[in-house]
Amino acid sequence: MKKLLVTSLTCLMMISCNQKENPLLSEFSTPFGVPPFEQIKPEHYLPAFEEGIRQHDAEIAAIIANPEAPTFKNTIEPLEFSGMLLTQVNLIFSSLTEAETNEELQAIAKEISPKLTEHYDNISLNGELFARIKTVYENRDKENLDTEQMKVLENHYKDFVRAGALLSEEDKATLREINKELAMLSIQYGDNALAESNAFELVIDNETDLAGLPEAVVTAAADEAAARNKAGKWVFTLDAPSRIPFLQYADNRNLREKVYKAYINKADNDNEFDNKEIVSKMVNLRLKKANLLGFNTYADFALDDRMAKTDANVNDLINRVWAYAIPRAKEEVADMQKIIDAEGGGFKLAPWDWWYYAEKVRKAKYDLNEDELKPYFSLDNVREGAFMVANKLYGITITELKDMPVYHPDVRAFEVKDADGKHLAVFYTDYFPRAGKRAGAWMYNFREAYVQDGKEVRPIVYNVANFTKPTADTPSLLTIDEVQTLFHEFGHALHGMLTRCHYPSVSGTSVARDFVELPSQINEHWATHPEVLKLYAKHYQTGEVIPDSLIAKMEAASKFNQGFATTEFLAAAILDMRWHEIDEVEEYDVRQFEKEVAQSVGLIDEITYRYRSTYFSHIFTNDYCAGYYSYIWAEVLDADAFDAFKEHGIFDPATAKAFRENILEKGGSEDPMKLYRQFRGAEPNPDALLRNRGLK
Repeated sequence: MKKLLVTSLTCLMMISCNQKENPLLSEFSTPFGVPPFEQIKPEHYLPAFEEGIRQHDAEIAAIIANPEAPTFKNTIEPLEFSGMLLTQVNLIFSSLTEAETNEELQAIAKEISPKLTEHYDNISLNGELFARIKTVYENRDKENLDTEQMKVLENHYKDFVRAGALLSEEDKATLREINKELAMLSIQYGDNALAESNAFELVIDNETDLAGLPEAVVTAAADEAAARNKAGKWVFTLDAPSRIPFLQYADNRNLREKVYKAYINKADNDNEFDNKEIVSKMVNLRLKKANLLGFNTYADFALDDRMAKTDANVNDLINRVWAYAIPRAKEEVADMQKIIDAEGGGFKLAPWDWWYYAEKVRKAKYDLNEDELKPYFSLDNVREGAFMVANKLYGITITELKDMPVYHPDVRAFEVKDADGKHLAVFYTDYFPRAGKRAGAWMYNFREAYVQDGKEVRPIVYNVANFTKPTADTPSLLTIDEVQTLFHEFGHALHGMLTRCHYPSVSGTSVARDFVELPSQINEHWATHPEVLKLYAKHYQTGEVIPDSLIAKMEAASKFNQGFATTEFLAAAILDMRWHEIDEVEEYDVRQFEKEVAQSVGLIDEITYRYRSTYFSHIFTNDYCAGYYSYIWAEVLDADAFDAFKEHGIFDPATAKAFRENILEKGGSEDPMKLYRQFRGAEPNPDALLRNRGLK
């Protein structure tokens, strides 16, 4: 998932700080201008935010005060490049509050959030500024604007309208209060979910309770226990690299149930970290905001700015795929129940049994145990595999940079160069879970790419994930899901690093929400392609290339468990849509709402939402609200797009060049479907998605 900038960010600590002593307020004298992380202290953020706001206010005032008639050059362009200091501070701070937070940063976030919300509202609701933008927009055909400039102008006009520029002063005041409250609730929601994740640990002191677990999983649990001053025991957490192998292999059914329920009940335990009331408040506030802006529901408001345009289009796609996914999931249940019955289990398959018995089915049907694959997927090899694919497709080279400023010892830095040796980007990776990092995986920037006054500024991009940690005896060995996640997030990174846009608001991944997943999801196709596996999948001990027999098993099992995977995802996408299709404000019982949604679509008892409402961070702390469907929408695009590579060769230079020039370099500078048609020569075929998942 792409990490999104939380526009309502934060700052506390009323500590005076001279500009010369504050590294955030001077030009970074670091290689490539990367943030000097080791110099930045919590007390630097508040003065930097305040100075950034002051400078931004002055820049906006100068645009408004310009006595000349409004033009793109004297209004839109300076608006594009205003607030650069504030943006820089915001990007650094928001990145750390997601990947390396602590109580100080969380307190800062709550302090600065209302100030930032007010600041951005002051701009978007400024009547004089909007009047200039409106004039330029209405006269756009009289200016000799190129395609990117026209898109930038249209975006600014639409963004201001969507932010409330056309509202009455009374409604603007109401909108301001809604925005502030939403910003604060979002921060609290995220803090609560993180606290609940960190609070859980399954401590095992009886070795018999480890039955069924692979040696590497047991070793990792012992290392986790030692790190928590519980040497001689084993600790499992809710982090995916700990939770999922436990559910997949542990013979102890009661303990599997305990871990599973701890995960699905995160922030739903009626304690100080409970998010149910926050969820109800947020969906109601979003509805009120949508109504103020002239929309019947928040889904109507959100989708008006995306490729899908309407919830009917979204629901049509979801329902089409759902019709294939549910029958397949029921077949998978039957296969697993046969094993339970044959073993004399005497129980009906439950959600906490799915991973465990699915693994048994995979072994029985395909003679494939995921644990036999992991030795071929050491993290370093997989990362180099992703780099190698990018080199073969686009000619870029990626070289590690030593002694670079980083915000945590796990972080590594790389320089990305084009085929002609020209610098393209700095790329950071941060791959292991820790207490200060939220769950999941994402990509974002410490600096966007742009061109100003003829000077090209290249981006600083990062990937964050929560992969299996190395142990004392083994490197980080990834599951197939983790391999695909690494390729996925690196696909986002390529989108950010290869951009050739001039304006930051359309650069890189600044595209429609349901288009942004195309570059990431298409990149997953190379991860397990046999030709690519031969390049990078090598045994971490012997260096042996993954054998053809194992690749054949992988291919045979590649569509395995897709009923579950598709249904679990779609259920969450449906839940997201239903929350944002509500058209009445009321106090919602979150548990009952979820239950009714599940019943309305026929979600089977053996499968739960991938994310329940109380920890669905995509939609309550990031802007995937009424947008989680984006992954499935973009899969129509990525499956169809990869067909183009399969037709001509997965490393075909002409196809790769067309994809780079029409998709990766263009950012949000043109209509996304137009860009897709320019690459593919036609609109995408929805059947490609069903074939890709083996559902048709």
